[in-house]
Amino acid sequence: MLKKGFKQLLAEANAVIETVSVQDLAYLLENPEVVLVDVRETVEREAEGAIPGSLHVTRGLLEFKADPDSPAYDDELNPDDRLILYCGTGGRSALAAKTLFDMGYRDVSSLAGGYAAWRAAQ
Repeated sequence: MLKKGFKQLLAEANAVIETVSVQDLAYLLENPEVVLVDVRETVEREAEGAIPGSLHVTRGLLEFKADPDSPAYDDELNPDDRLILYCGTGGRSALAAKTLFDMGYRDVSSLAGGYAAWRAAQ
């Protein structure tokens, strides 16, 4: 039996990170210190498109790209900036935001409903 299932992991993530609505996203992105991060797989991004201006860092490489001590570090993932993560529907981005929070990033959030919600709002 699993110690924690996905429901408990998501609940723990949502307890410590903020969720941003699609309606608030455009306003938040007016701030140059806000970075929008797409954590979907490359095939999803290529097939479905992406939110314009988003940085692409797959969920599988996030920890390596976010750690300044890693040779794969991406300096666009600045721990001092506000990061808003998104995935297809919001689950992976919530877990990814929690991971960054656990790594020491303090201003991370997840886009409610993910790319699907953003597309529906367009």
